[in-house]
Amino acid sequence: MKLVIFDVDGTLVDSQHFIVEAQTRAFAAHGMAAPTREQMLSIVGLSLVQAFIELTGDEEKSVTLAQAYREAWQVMRLDPAYADSLYAGAREAIEHLAQRDDVLLGVATGKSVKGVHHMFDEHGWHPHFVTVQTSDHHPSKPHPSMILAALSETGIAPDDAVMIGDTGFDMDMARAAGVRRIGVTWGYHDAERLTASGAQHLVSDYPELMALLASGRCWN
Repeated sequence: MKLVIFDVDGTLVDSQHFIVEAQTRAFAAHGMAAPTREQMLSIVGLSLVQAFIELTGDEEKSVTLAQAYREAWQVMRLDPAYADSLYAGAREAIEHLAQRDDVLLGVATGKSVKGVHHMFDEHGWHPHFVTVQTSDHHPSKPHPSMILAALSETGIAPDDAVMIGDTGFDMDMARAAGVRRIGVTWGYHDAERLTASGAQHLVSDYPELMALLASGRCWN
């Protein structure tokens, strides 16, 4: 049995428009100028407070910025203009993997439980994922806590688990947990950073990812 763990933002979901707007609103609520779009996207994958610490260097202010982000999220998620879209091939990949008898699916994400459940509601994915690890109950990536919890919940050995993510934070987390690592290049960090953080394989689209998983090469 294999455990395939997905990151969400930048891996399954193209949420950059939403993330940039929510951060912009959070900074505006505090009378602060927002960082550049590139800076705001560079911290995707971290939990909210840690993300704002990276952007501002101010731990105290980052707590209130994170709350302002959550409040913006609550408003924006009701607006169809900010609906997150799945990357091409993501739906088919999850549906296919969920049907395999030798695969369990998990999520390890800087999103909140509420955010993940909202995504699952939209796409009917609740039955597909046996372990869901979020920022609510774990230290921010790249701490390995989320993956270690997923391994514990499923009883899968590290050598039989793979983390699929788009950032160096995902790869660093997976390396610290001792699991396999696949970097996807359609997200927020480039191939060079993914490789530097320990990605063992890189894929440029979902068909390439599915071919890699089917071949078994990612477990060697």
